[in-house]
Amino acid sequence: MQTSTQHHSDTSFTIFKPKWRAHFYKFLSVNVWGAIPSDIQRAISSWYAAIYNSKWSKFIIQPYIRINYRDNNYLSNFKPPNGKKEFETFQDFFTREFKLIPTNENDVVWPCEGLLCEENKVSRLRHVKVKNDLRTIDTVFGLKEKTIPKQYSFTNVFLHNKNYHRIHAPITGTITRIQHIPGDLIVLRPWIYKQNPSLPAFRNERYNIDITDNNDTIWYLSIVGGPAVGTIELDDKITVGAQVKKLNELALFHLGSTCCMAAPVSPRFNSKNTFVALGESY
Repeated sequence: MQTSTQHHSDTSFTIFKPKWRAHFYKFLSVNVWGAIPSDIQRAISSWYAAIYNSKWSKFIIQPYIRINYRDNNYLSNFKPPNGKKEFETFQDFFTREFKLIPTNENDVVWPCEGLLCEENKVSRLRHVKVKNDLRTIDTVFGLKEKTIPKQYSFTNVFLHNKNYHRIHAPITGTITRIQHIPGDLIVLRPWIYKQNPSLPAFRNERYNIDITDNNDTIWYLSIVGGPAVGTIELDDKITVGAQVKKLNELALFHLGSTCCMAAPVSPRFNSKNTFVALGESY
């Protein structure tokens, strides 16, 4: 794994806030799309994602970069996935790999890039109503209520379509649990859920990964899918008992995602509604 001390991310994007639009999209996401059986949601999402695997979709890449990034040479910092020589499809661009993974001397780093849409102590987080059930933050990580210590901090990073969509280890440690939770694929955009920006993480399909650090402290990660997610792929080396180093790759998304974490320490350099970048100090 090659590394770099520089960050080549352009993480920011426009957040739409008109109330009428939020109400409308939430209605479509939860009451219309969310009412469709999960297996049908996945079938439709897989069909939609397949469009971006077509050969002609590669012609979208350069116009997309010009519209969404300040630097027209943004792509020069990345390489095609899976050893390919060039970006053959838009999906190749979406699952791009850093040529040089950022490095950081701090022990804890952000595992991904995007908008930090929620950040709070576990003890301060309210119950969330999901399909008439009240659920605690433990539900996101597939755990029984009160498993996560109340002094832990919960963060939710929303990855926009423009963001780098690979998730990396925030610390060095051992994989002690991997869990797949089937679920819905409601819209992830946090601003349409107002006071409950993490609602999708409670009900959507996700992979949960626990990493136990060298102090025997558990860090909980939840990698959450959304509409148009063809698959969530775990790296082949990510198995229970495997040792991971900080910034080793854990998983990647094929369109759409959010990454939640419950950690024994709070972020020091970022607050809610700020943008974070892979490898930056947590």
